[in-house]
Amino acid sequence: MSADLSCFIRSIDGDWLQIDGCSVELEIRRRFQREVARDGEGDDLIDQGSESMEFVVSGRIDTPTYLKAQKIFRSGTCWFIDPFEECEIKACFAKIKYDSESNEFEFNLIEDVV
Repeated sequence: MSADLSCFIRSIDGDWLQIDGCSVELEIRRRFQREVARDGEGDDLIDQGSESMEFVVSGRIDTPTYLKAQKIFRSGTCWFIDPFEECEIKACFAKIKYDSESNEFEFNLIEDVV
Protein backbone atom coordinates (compact mmCIF):
# COMPACT_ATOMS: atom_id res chain seq x y z
CA MET A 1 0.00 0.00 0.00
CA SER A 2 1.22 3.43 -0.91
CA ALA A 3 0.49 6.39 1.35
CA ASP A 4 1.33 9.03 -1.23
CA LEU A 5 -1.72 8.78 -3.47
CA SER A 6 -4.23 11.55 -4.08
CA CYS A 7 -7.85 10.46 -3.92
CA PHE A 8 -10.75 12.23 -5.58
CA ILE A 9 -14.39 11.77 -4.61
CA ARG A 10 -17.56 13.75 -5.28
CA SER A 11 -21.31 13.50 -4.96
CA ILE A 12 -23.26 12.91 -8.18
CA ASP A 13 -23.63 16.64 -8.87
CA GLY A 14 -20.96 18.11 -6.59
CA ASP A 15 -17.38 19.32 -6.81
CA TRP A 16 -14.40 17.01 -6.46
CA LEU A 17 -12.89 16.62 -2.99
CA GLN A 18 -9.15 15.94 -3.23
CA ILE A 19 -7.53 14.08 -0.35
CA ASP A 20 -3.74 13.88 -0.49
CA GLY A 21 -1.58 11.27 1.20
CA CYS A 22 -4.14 8.46 0.97
CA SER A 23 -3.58 4.78 1.35
CA VAL A 24 -5.87 2.70 -0.88
CA GLU A 25 -6.65 -0.95 -0.36
CA LEU A 26 -8.49 -2.67 -3.22
CA GLU A 27 -10.37 -5.97 -3.38
CA ILE A 28 -11.82 -7.27 -6.64
CA ARG A 29 -14.23 -10.19 -6.67
CA ARG A 30 -15.59 -12.19 -9.58
CA ARG A 31 -19.25 -13.06 -9.60
CA PHE A 32 -20.03 -16.71 -10.10
CA GLN A 33 -22.83 -19.17 -9.69
CA ARG A 34 -22.42 -22.58 -8.16
CA GLU A 35 -24.55 -25.39 -9.55
CA VAL A 36 -24.77 -28.58 -7.50
CA ALA A 37 -25.93 -31.65 -9.37
CA ARG A 38 -27.65 -34.35 -7.33
CA ASP A 39 -26.23 -37.80 -7.86
CA GLY A 40 -23.56 -36.22 -10.00
CA GLU A 41 -19.84 -35.98 -9.64
CA GLY A 42 -19.86 -32.68 -7.79
CA ASP A 43 -20.63 -29.12 -8.55
CA ASP A 44 -19.92 -26.71 -11.35
CA LEU A 45 -18.83 -23.10 -11.02
CA ILE A 46 -20.24 -20.84 -13.68
CA ASP A 47 -18.38 -17.56 -14.19
CA GLN A 48 -20.92 -14.76 -14.68
CA GLY A 49 -18.27 -12.58 -16.30
CA SER A 50 -18.54 -9.55 -14.02
CA GLU A 51 -16.45 -8.09 -11.24
CA SER A 52 -17.11 -6.06 -8.12
CA MET A 53 -14.49 -3.72 -6.61
CA GLU A 54 -14.28 -2.54 -3.02
CA PHE A 55 -11.94 0.26 -1.99
CA VAL A 56 -10.77 1.11 1.52
CA VAL A 57 -9.32 4.63 1.52
CA SER A 58 -7.49 5.73 4.66
CA GLY A 59 -5.12 8.37 5.94
CA ARG A 60 -5.34 11.64 7.83
CA ILE A 61 -7.61 14.61 7.18
CA ASP A 62 -8.60 17.67 9.16
CA THR A 63 -12.12 18.18 10.50
CA PRO A 64 -13.31 20.58 7.73
CA THR A 65 -12.27 18.00 5.09
CA TYR A 66 -14.04 15.27 7.05
CA LEU A 67 -17.22 17.36 7.10
CA LYS A 68 -17.04 17.72 3.30
CA ALA A 69 -16.60 13.93 2.99
CA GLN A 70 -19.52 13.36 5.35
CA LYS A 71 -21.71 15.53 3.11
CA ILE A 72 -20.75 13.35 0.12
CA PHE A 73 -21.44 10.22 2.20
CA ARG A 74 -24.92 11.45 3.09
CA SER A 75 -25.71 12.29 -0.53
CA GLY A 76 -25.75 8.55 -1.37
CA THR A 77 -24.15 7.50 -4.62
CA CYS A 78 -20.88 9.21 -5.50
CA TRP A 79 -18.09 9.25 -8.07
CA PHE A 80 -14.56 8.13 -7.25
CA ILE A 81 -11.41 8.16 -9.35
CA ASP A 82 -9.71 4.76 -9.20
CA PRO A 83 -6.12 5.82 -8.40
CA PHE A 84 -4.64 2.71 -10.03
CA GLU A 85 -6.45 2.76 -13.38
CA GLU A 86 -7.11 6.52 -13.23
CA CYS A 87 -10.71 6.20 -14.33
CA GLU A 88 -13.89 7.65 -12.89
CA ILE A 89 -16.24 5.09 -11.38
CA LYS A 90 -19.68 5.32 -9.83
CA ALA A 91 -19.57 4.06 -6.25
CA CYS A 92 -21.62 3.52 -3.14
CA PHE A 93 -20.05 5.27 -0.15
CA ALA A 94 -20.68 2.32 2.18
CA LYS A 95 -18.88 3.35 5.38
CA ILE A 96 -17.13 6.34 6.88
CA LYS A 97 -14.94 6.35 9.99
CA TYR A 98 -13.15 9.35 11.50
CA ASP A 99 -11.14 9.93 14.70
CA SER A 100 -10.99 13.63 15.57
CA GLU A 101 -8.14 13.12 18.04
CA SER A 102 -5.73 11.56 15.55
CA ASN A 103 -7.42 12.89 12.36
CA GLU A 104 -7.33 9.34 10.96
CA PHE A 105 -10.10 8.37 8.56
CA GLU A 106 -11.30 5.31 6.68
CA PHE A 107 -13.80 5.28 3.81
CA ASN A 108 -15.27 2.12 2.28
CA LEU A 109 -16.44 2.48 -1.32
CA ILE A 110 -18.09 -0.23 -3.39
CA GLU A 111 -18.16 0.06 -7.17
CA ASP A 112 -21.63 0.52 -8.63
CA VAL A 113 -21.37 -0.99 -12.10
CA VAL A 114 -23.16 1.20 -14.64
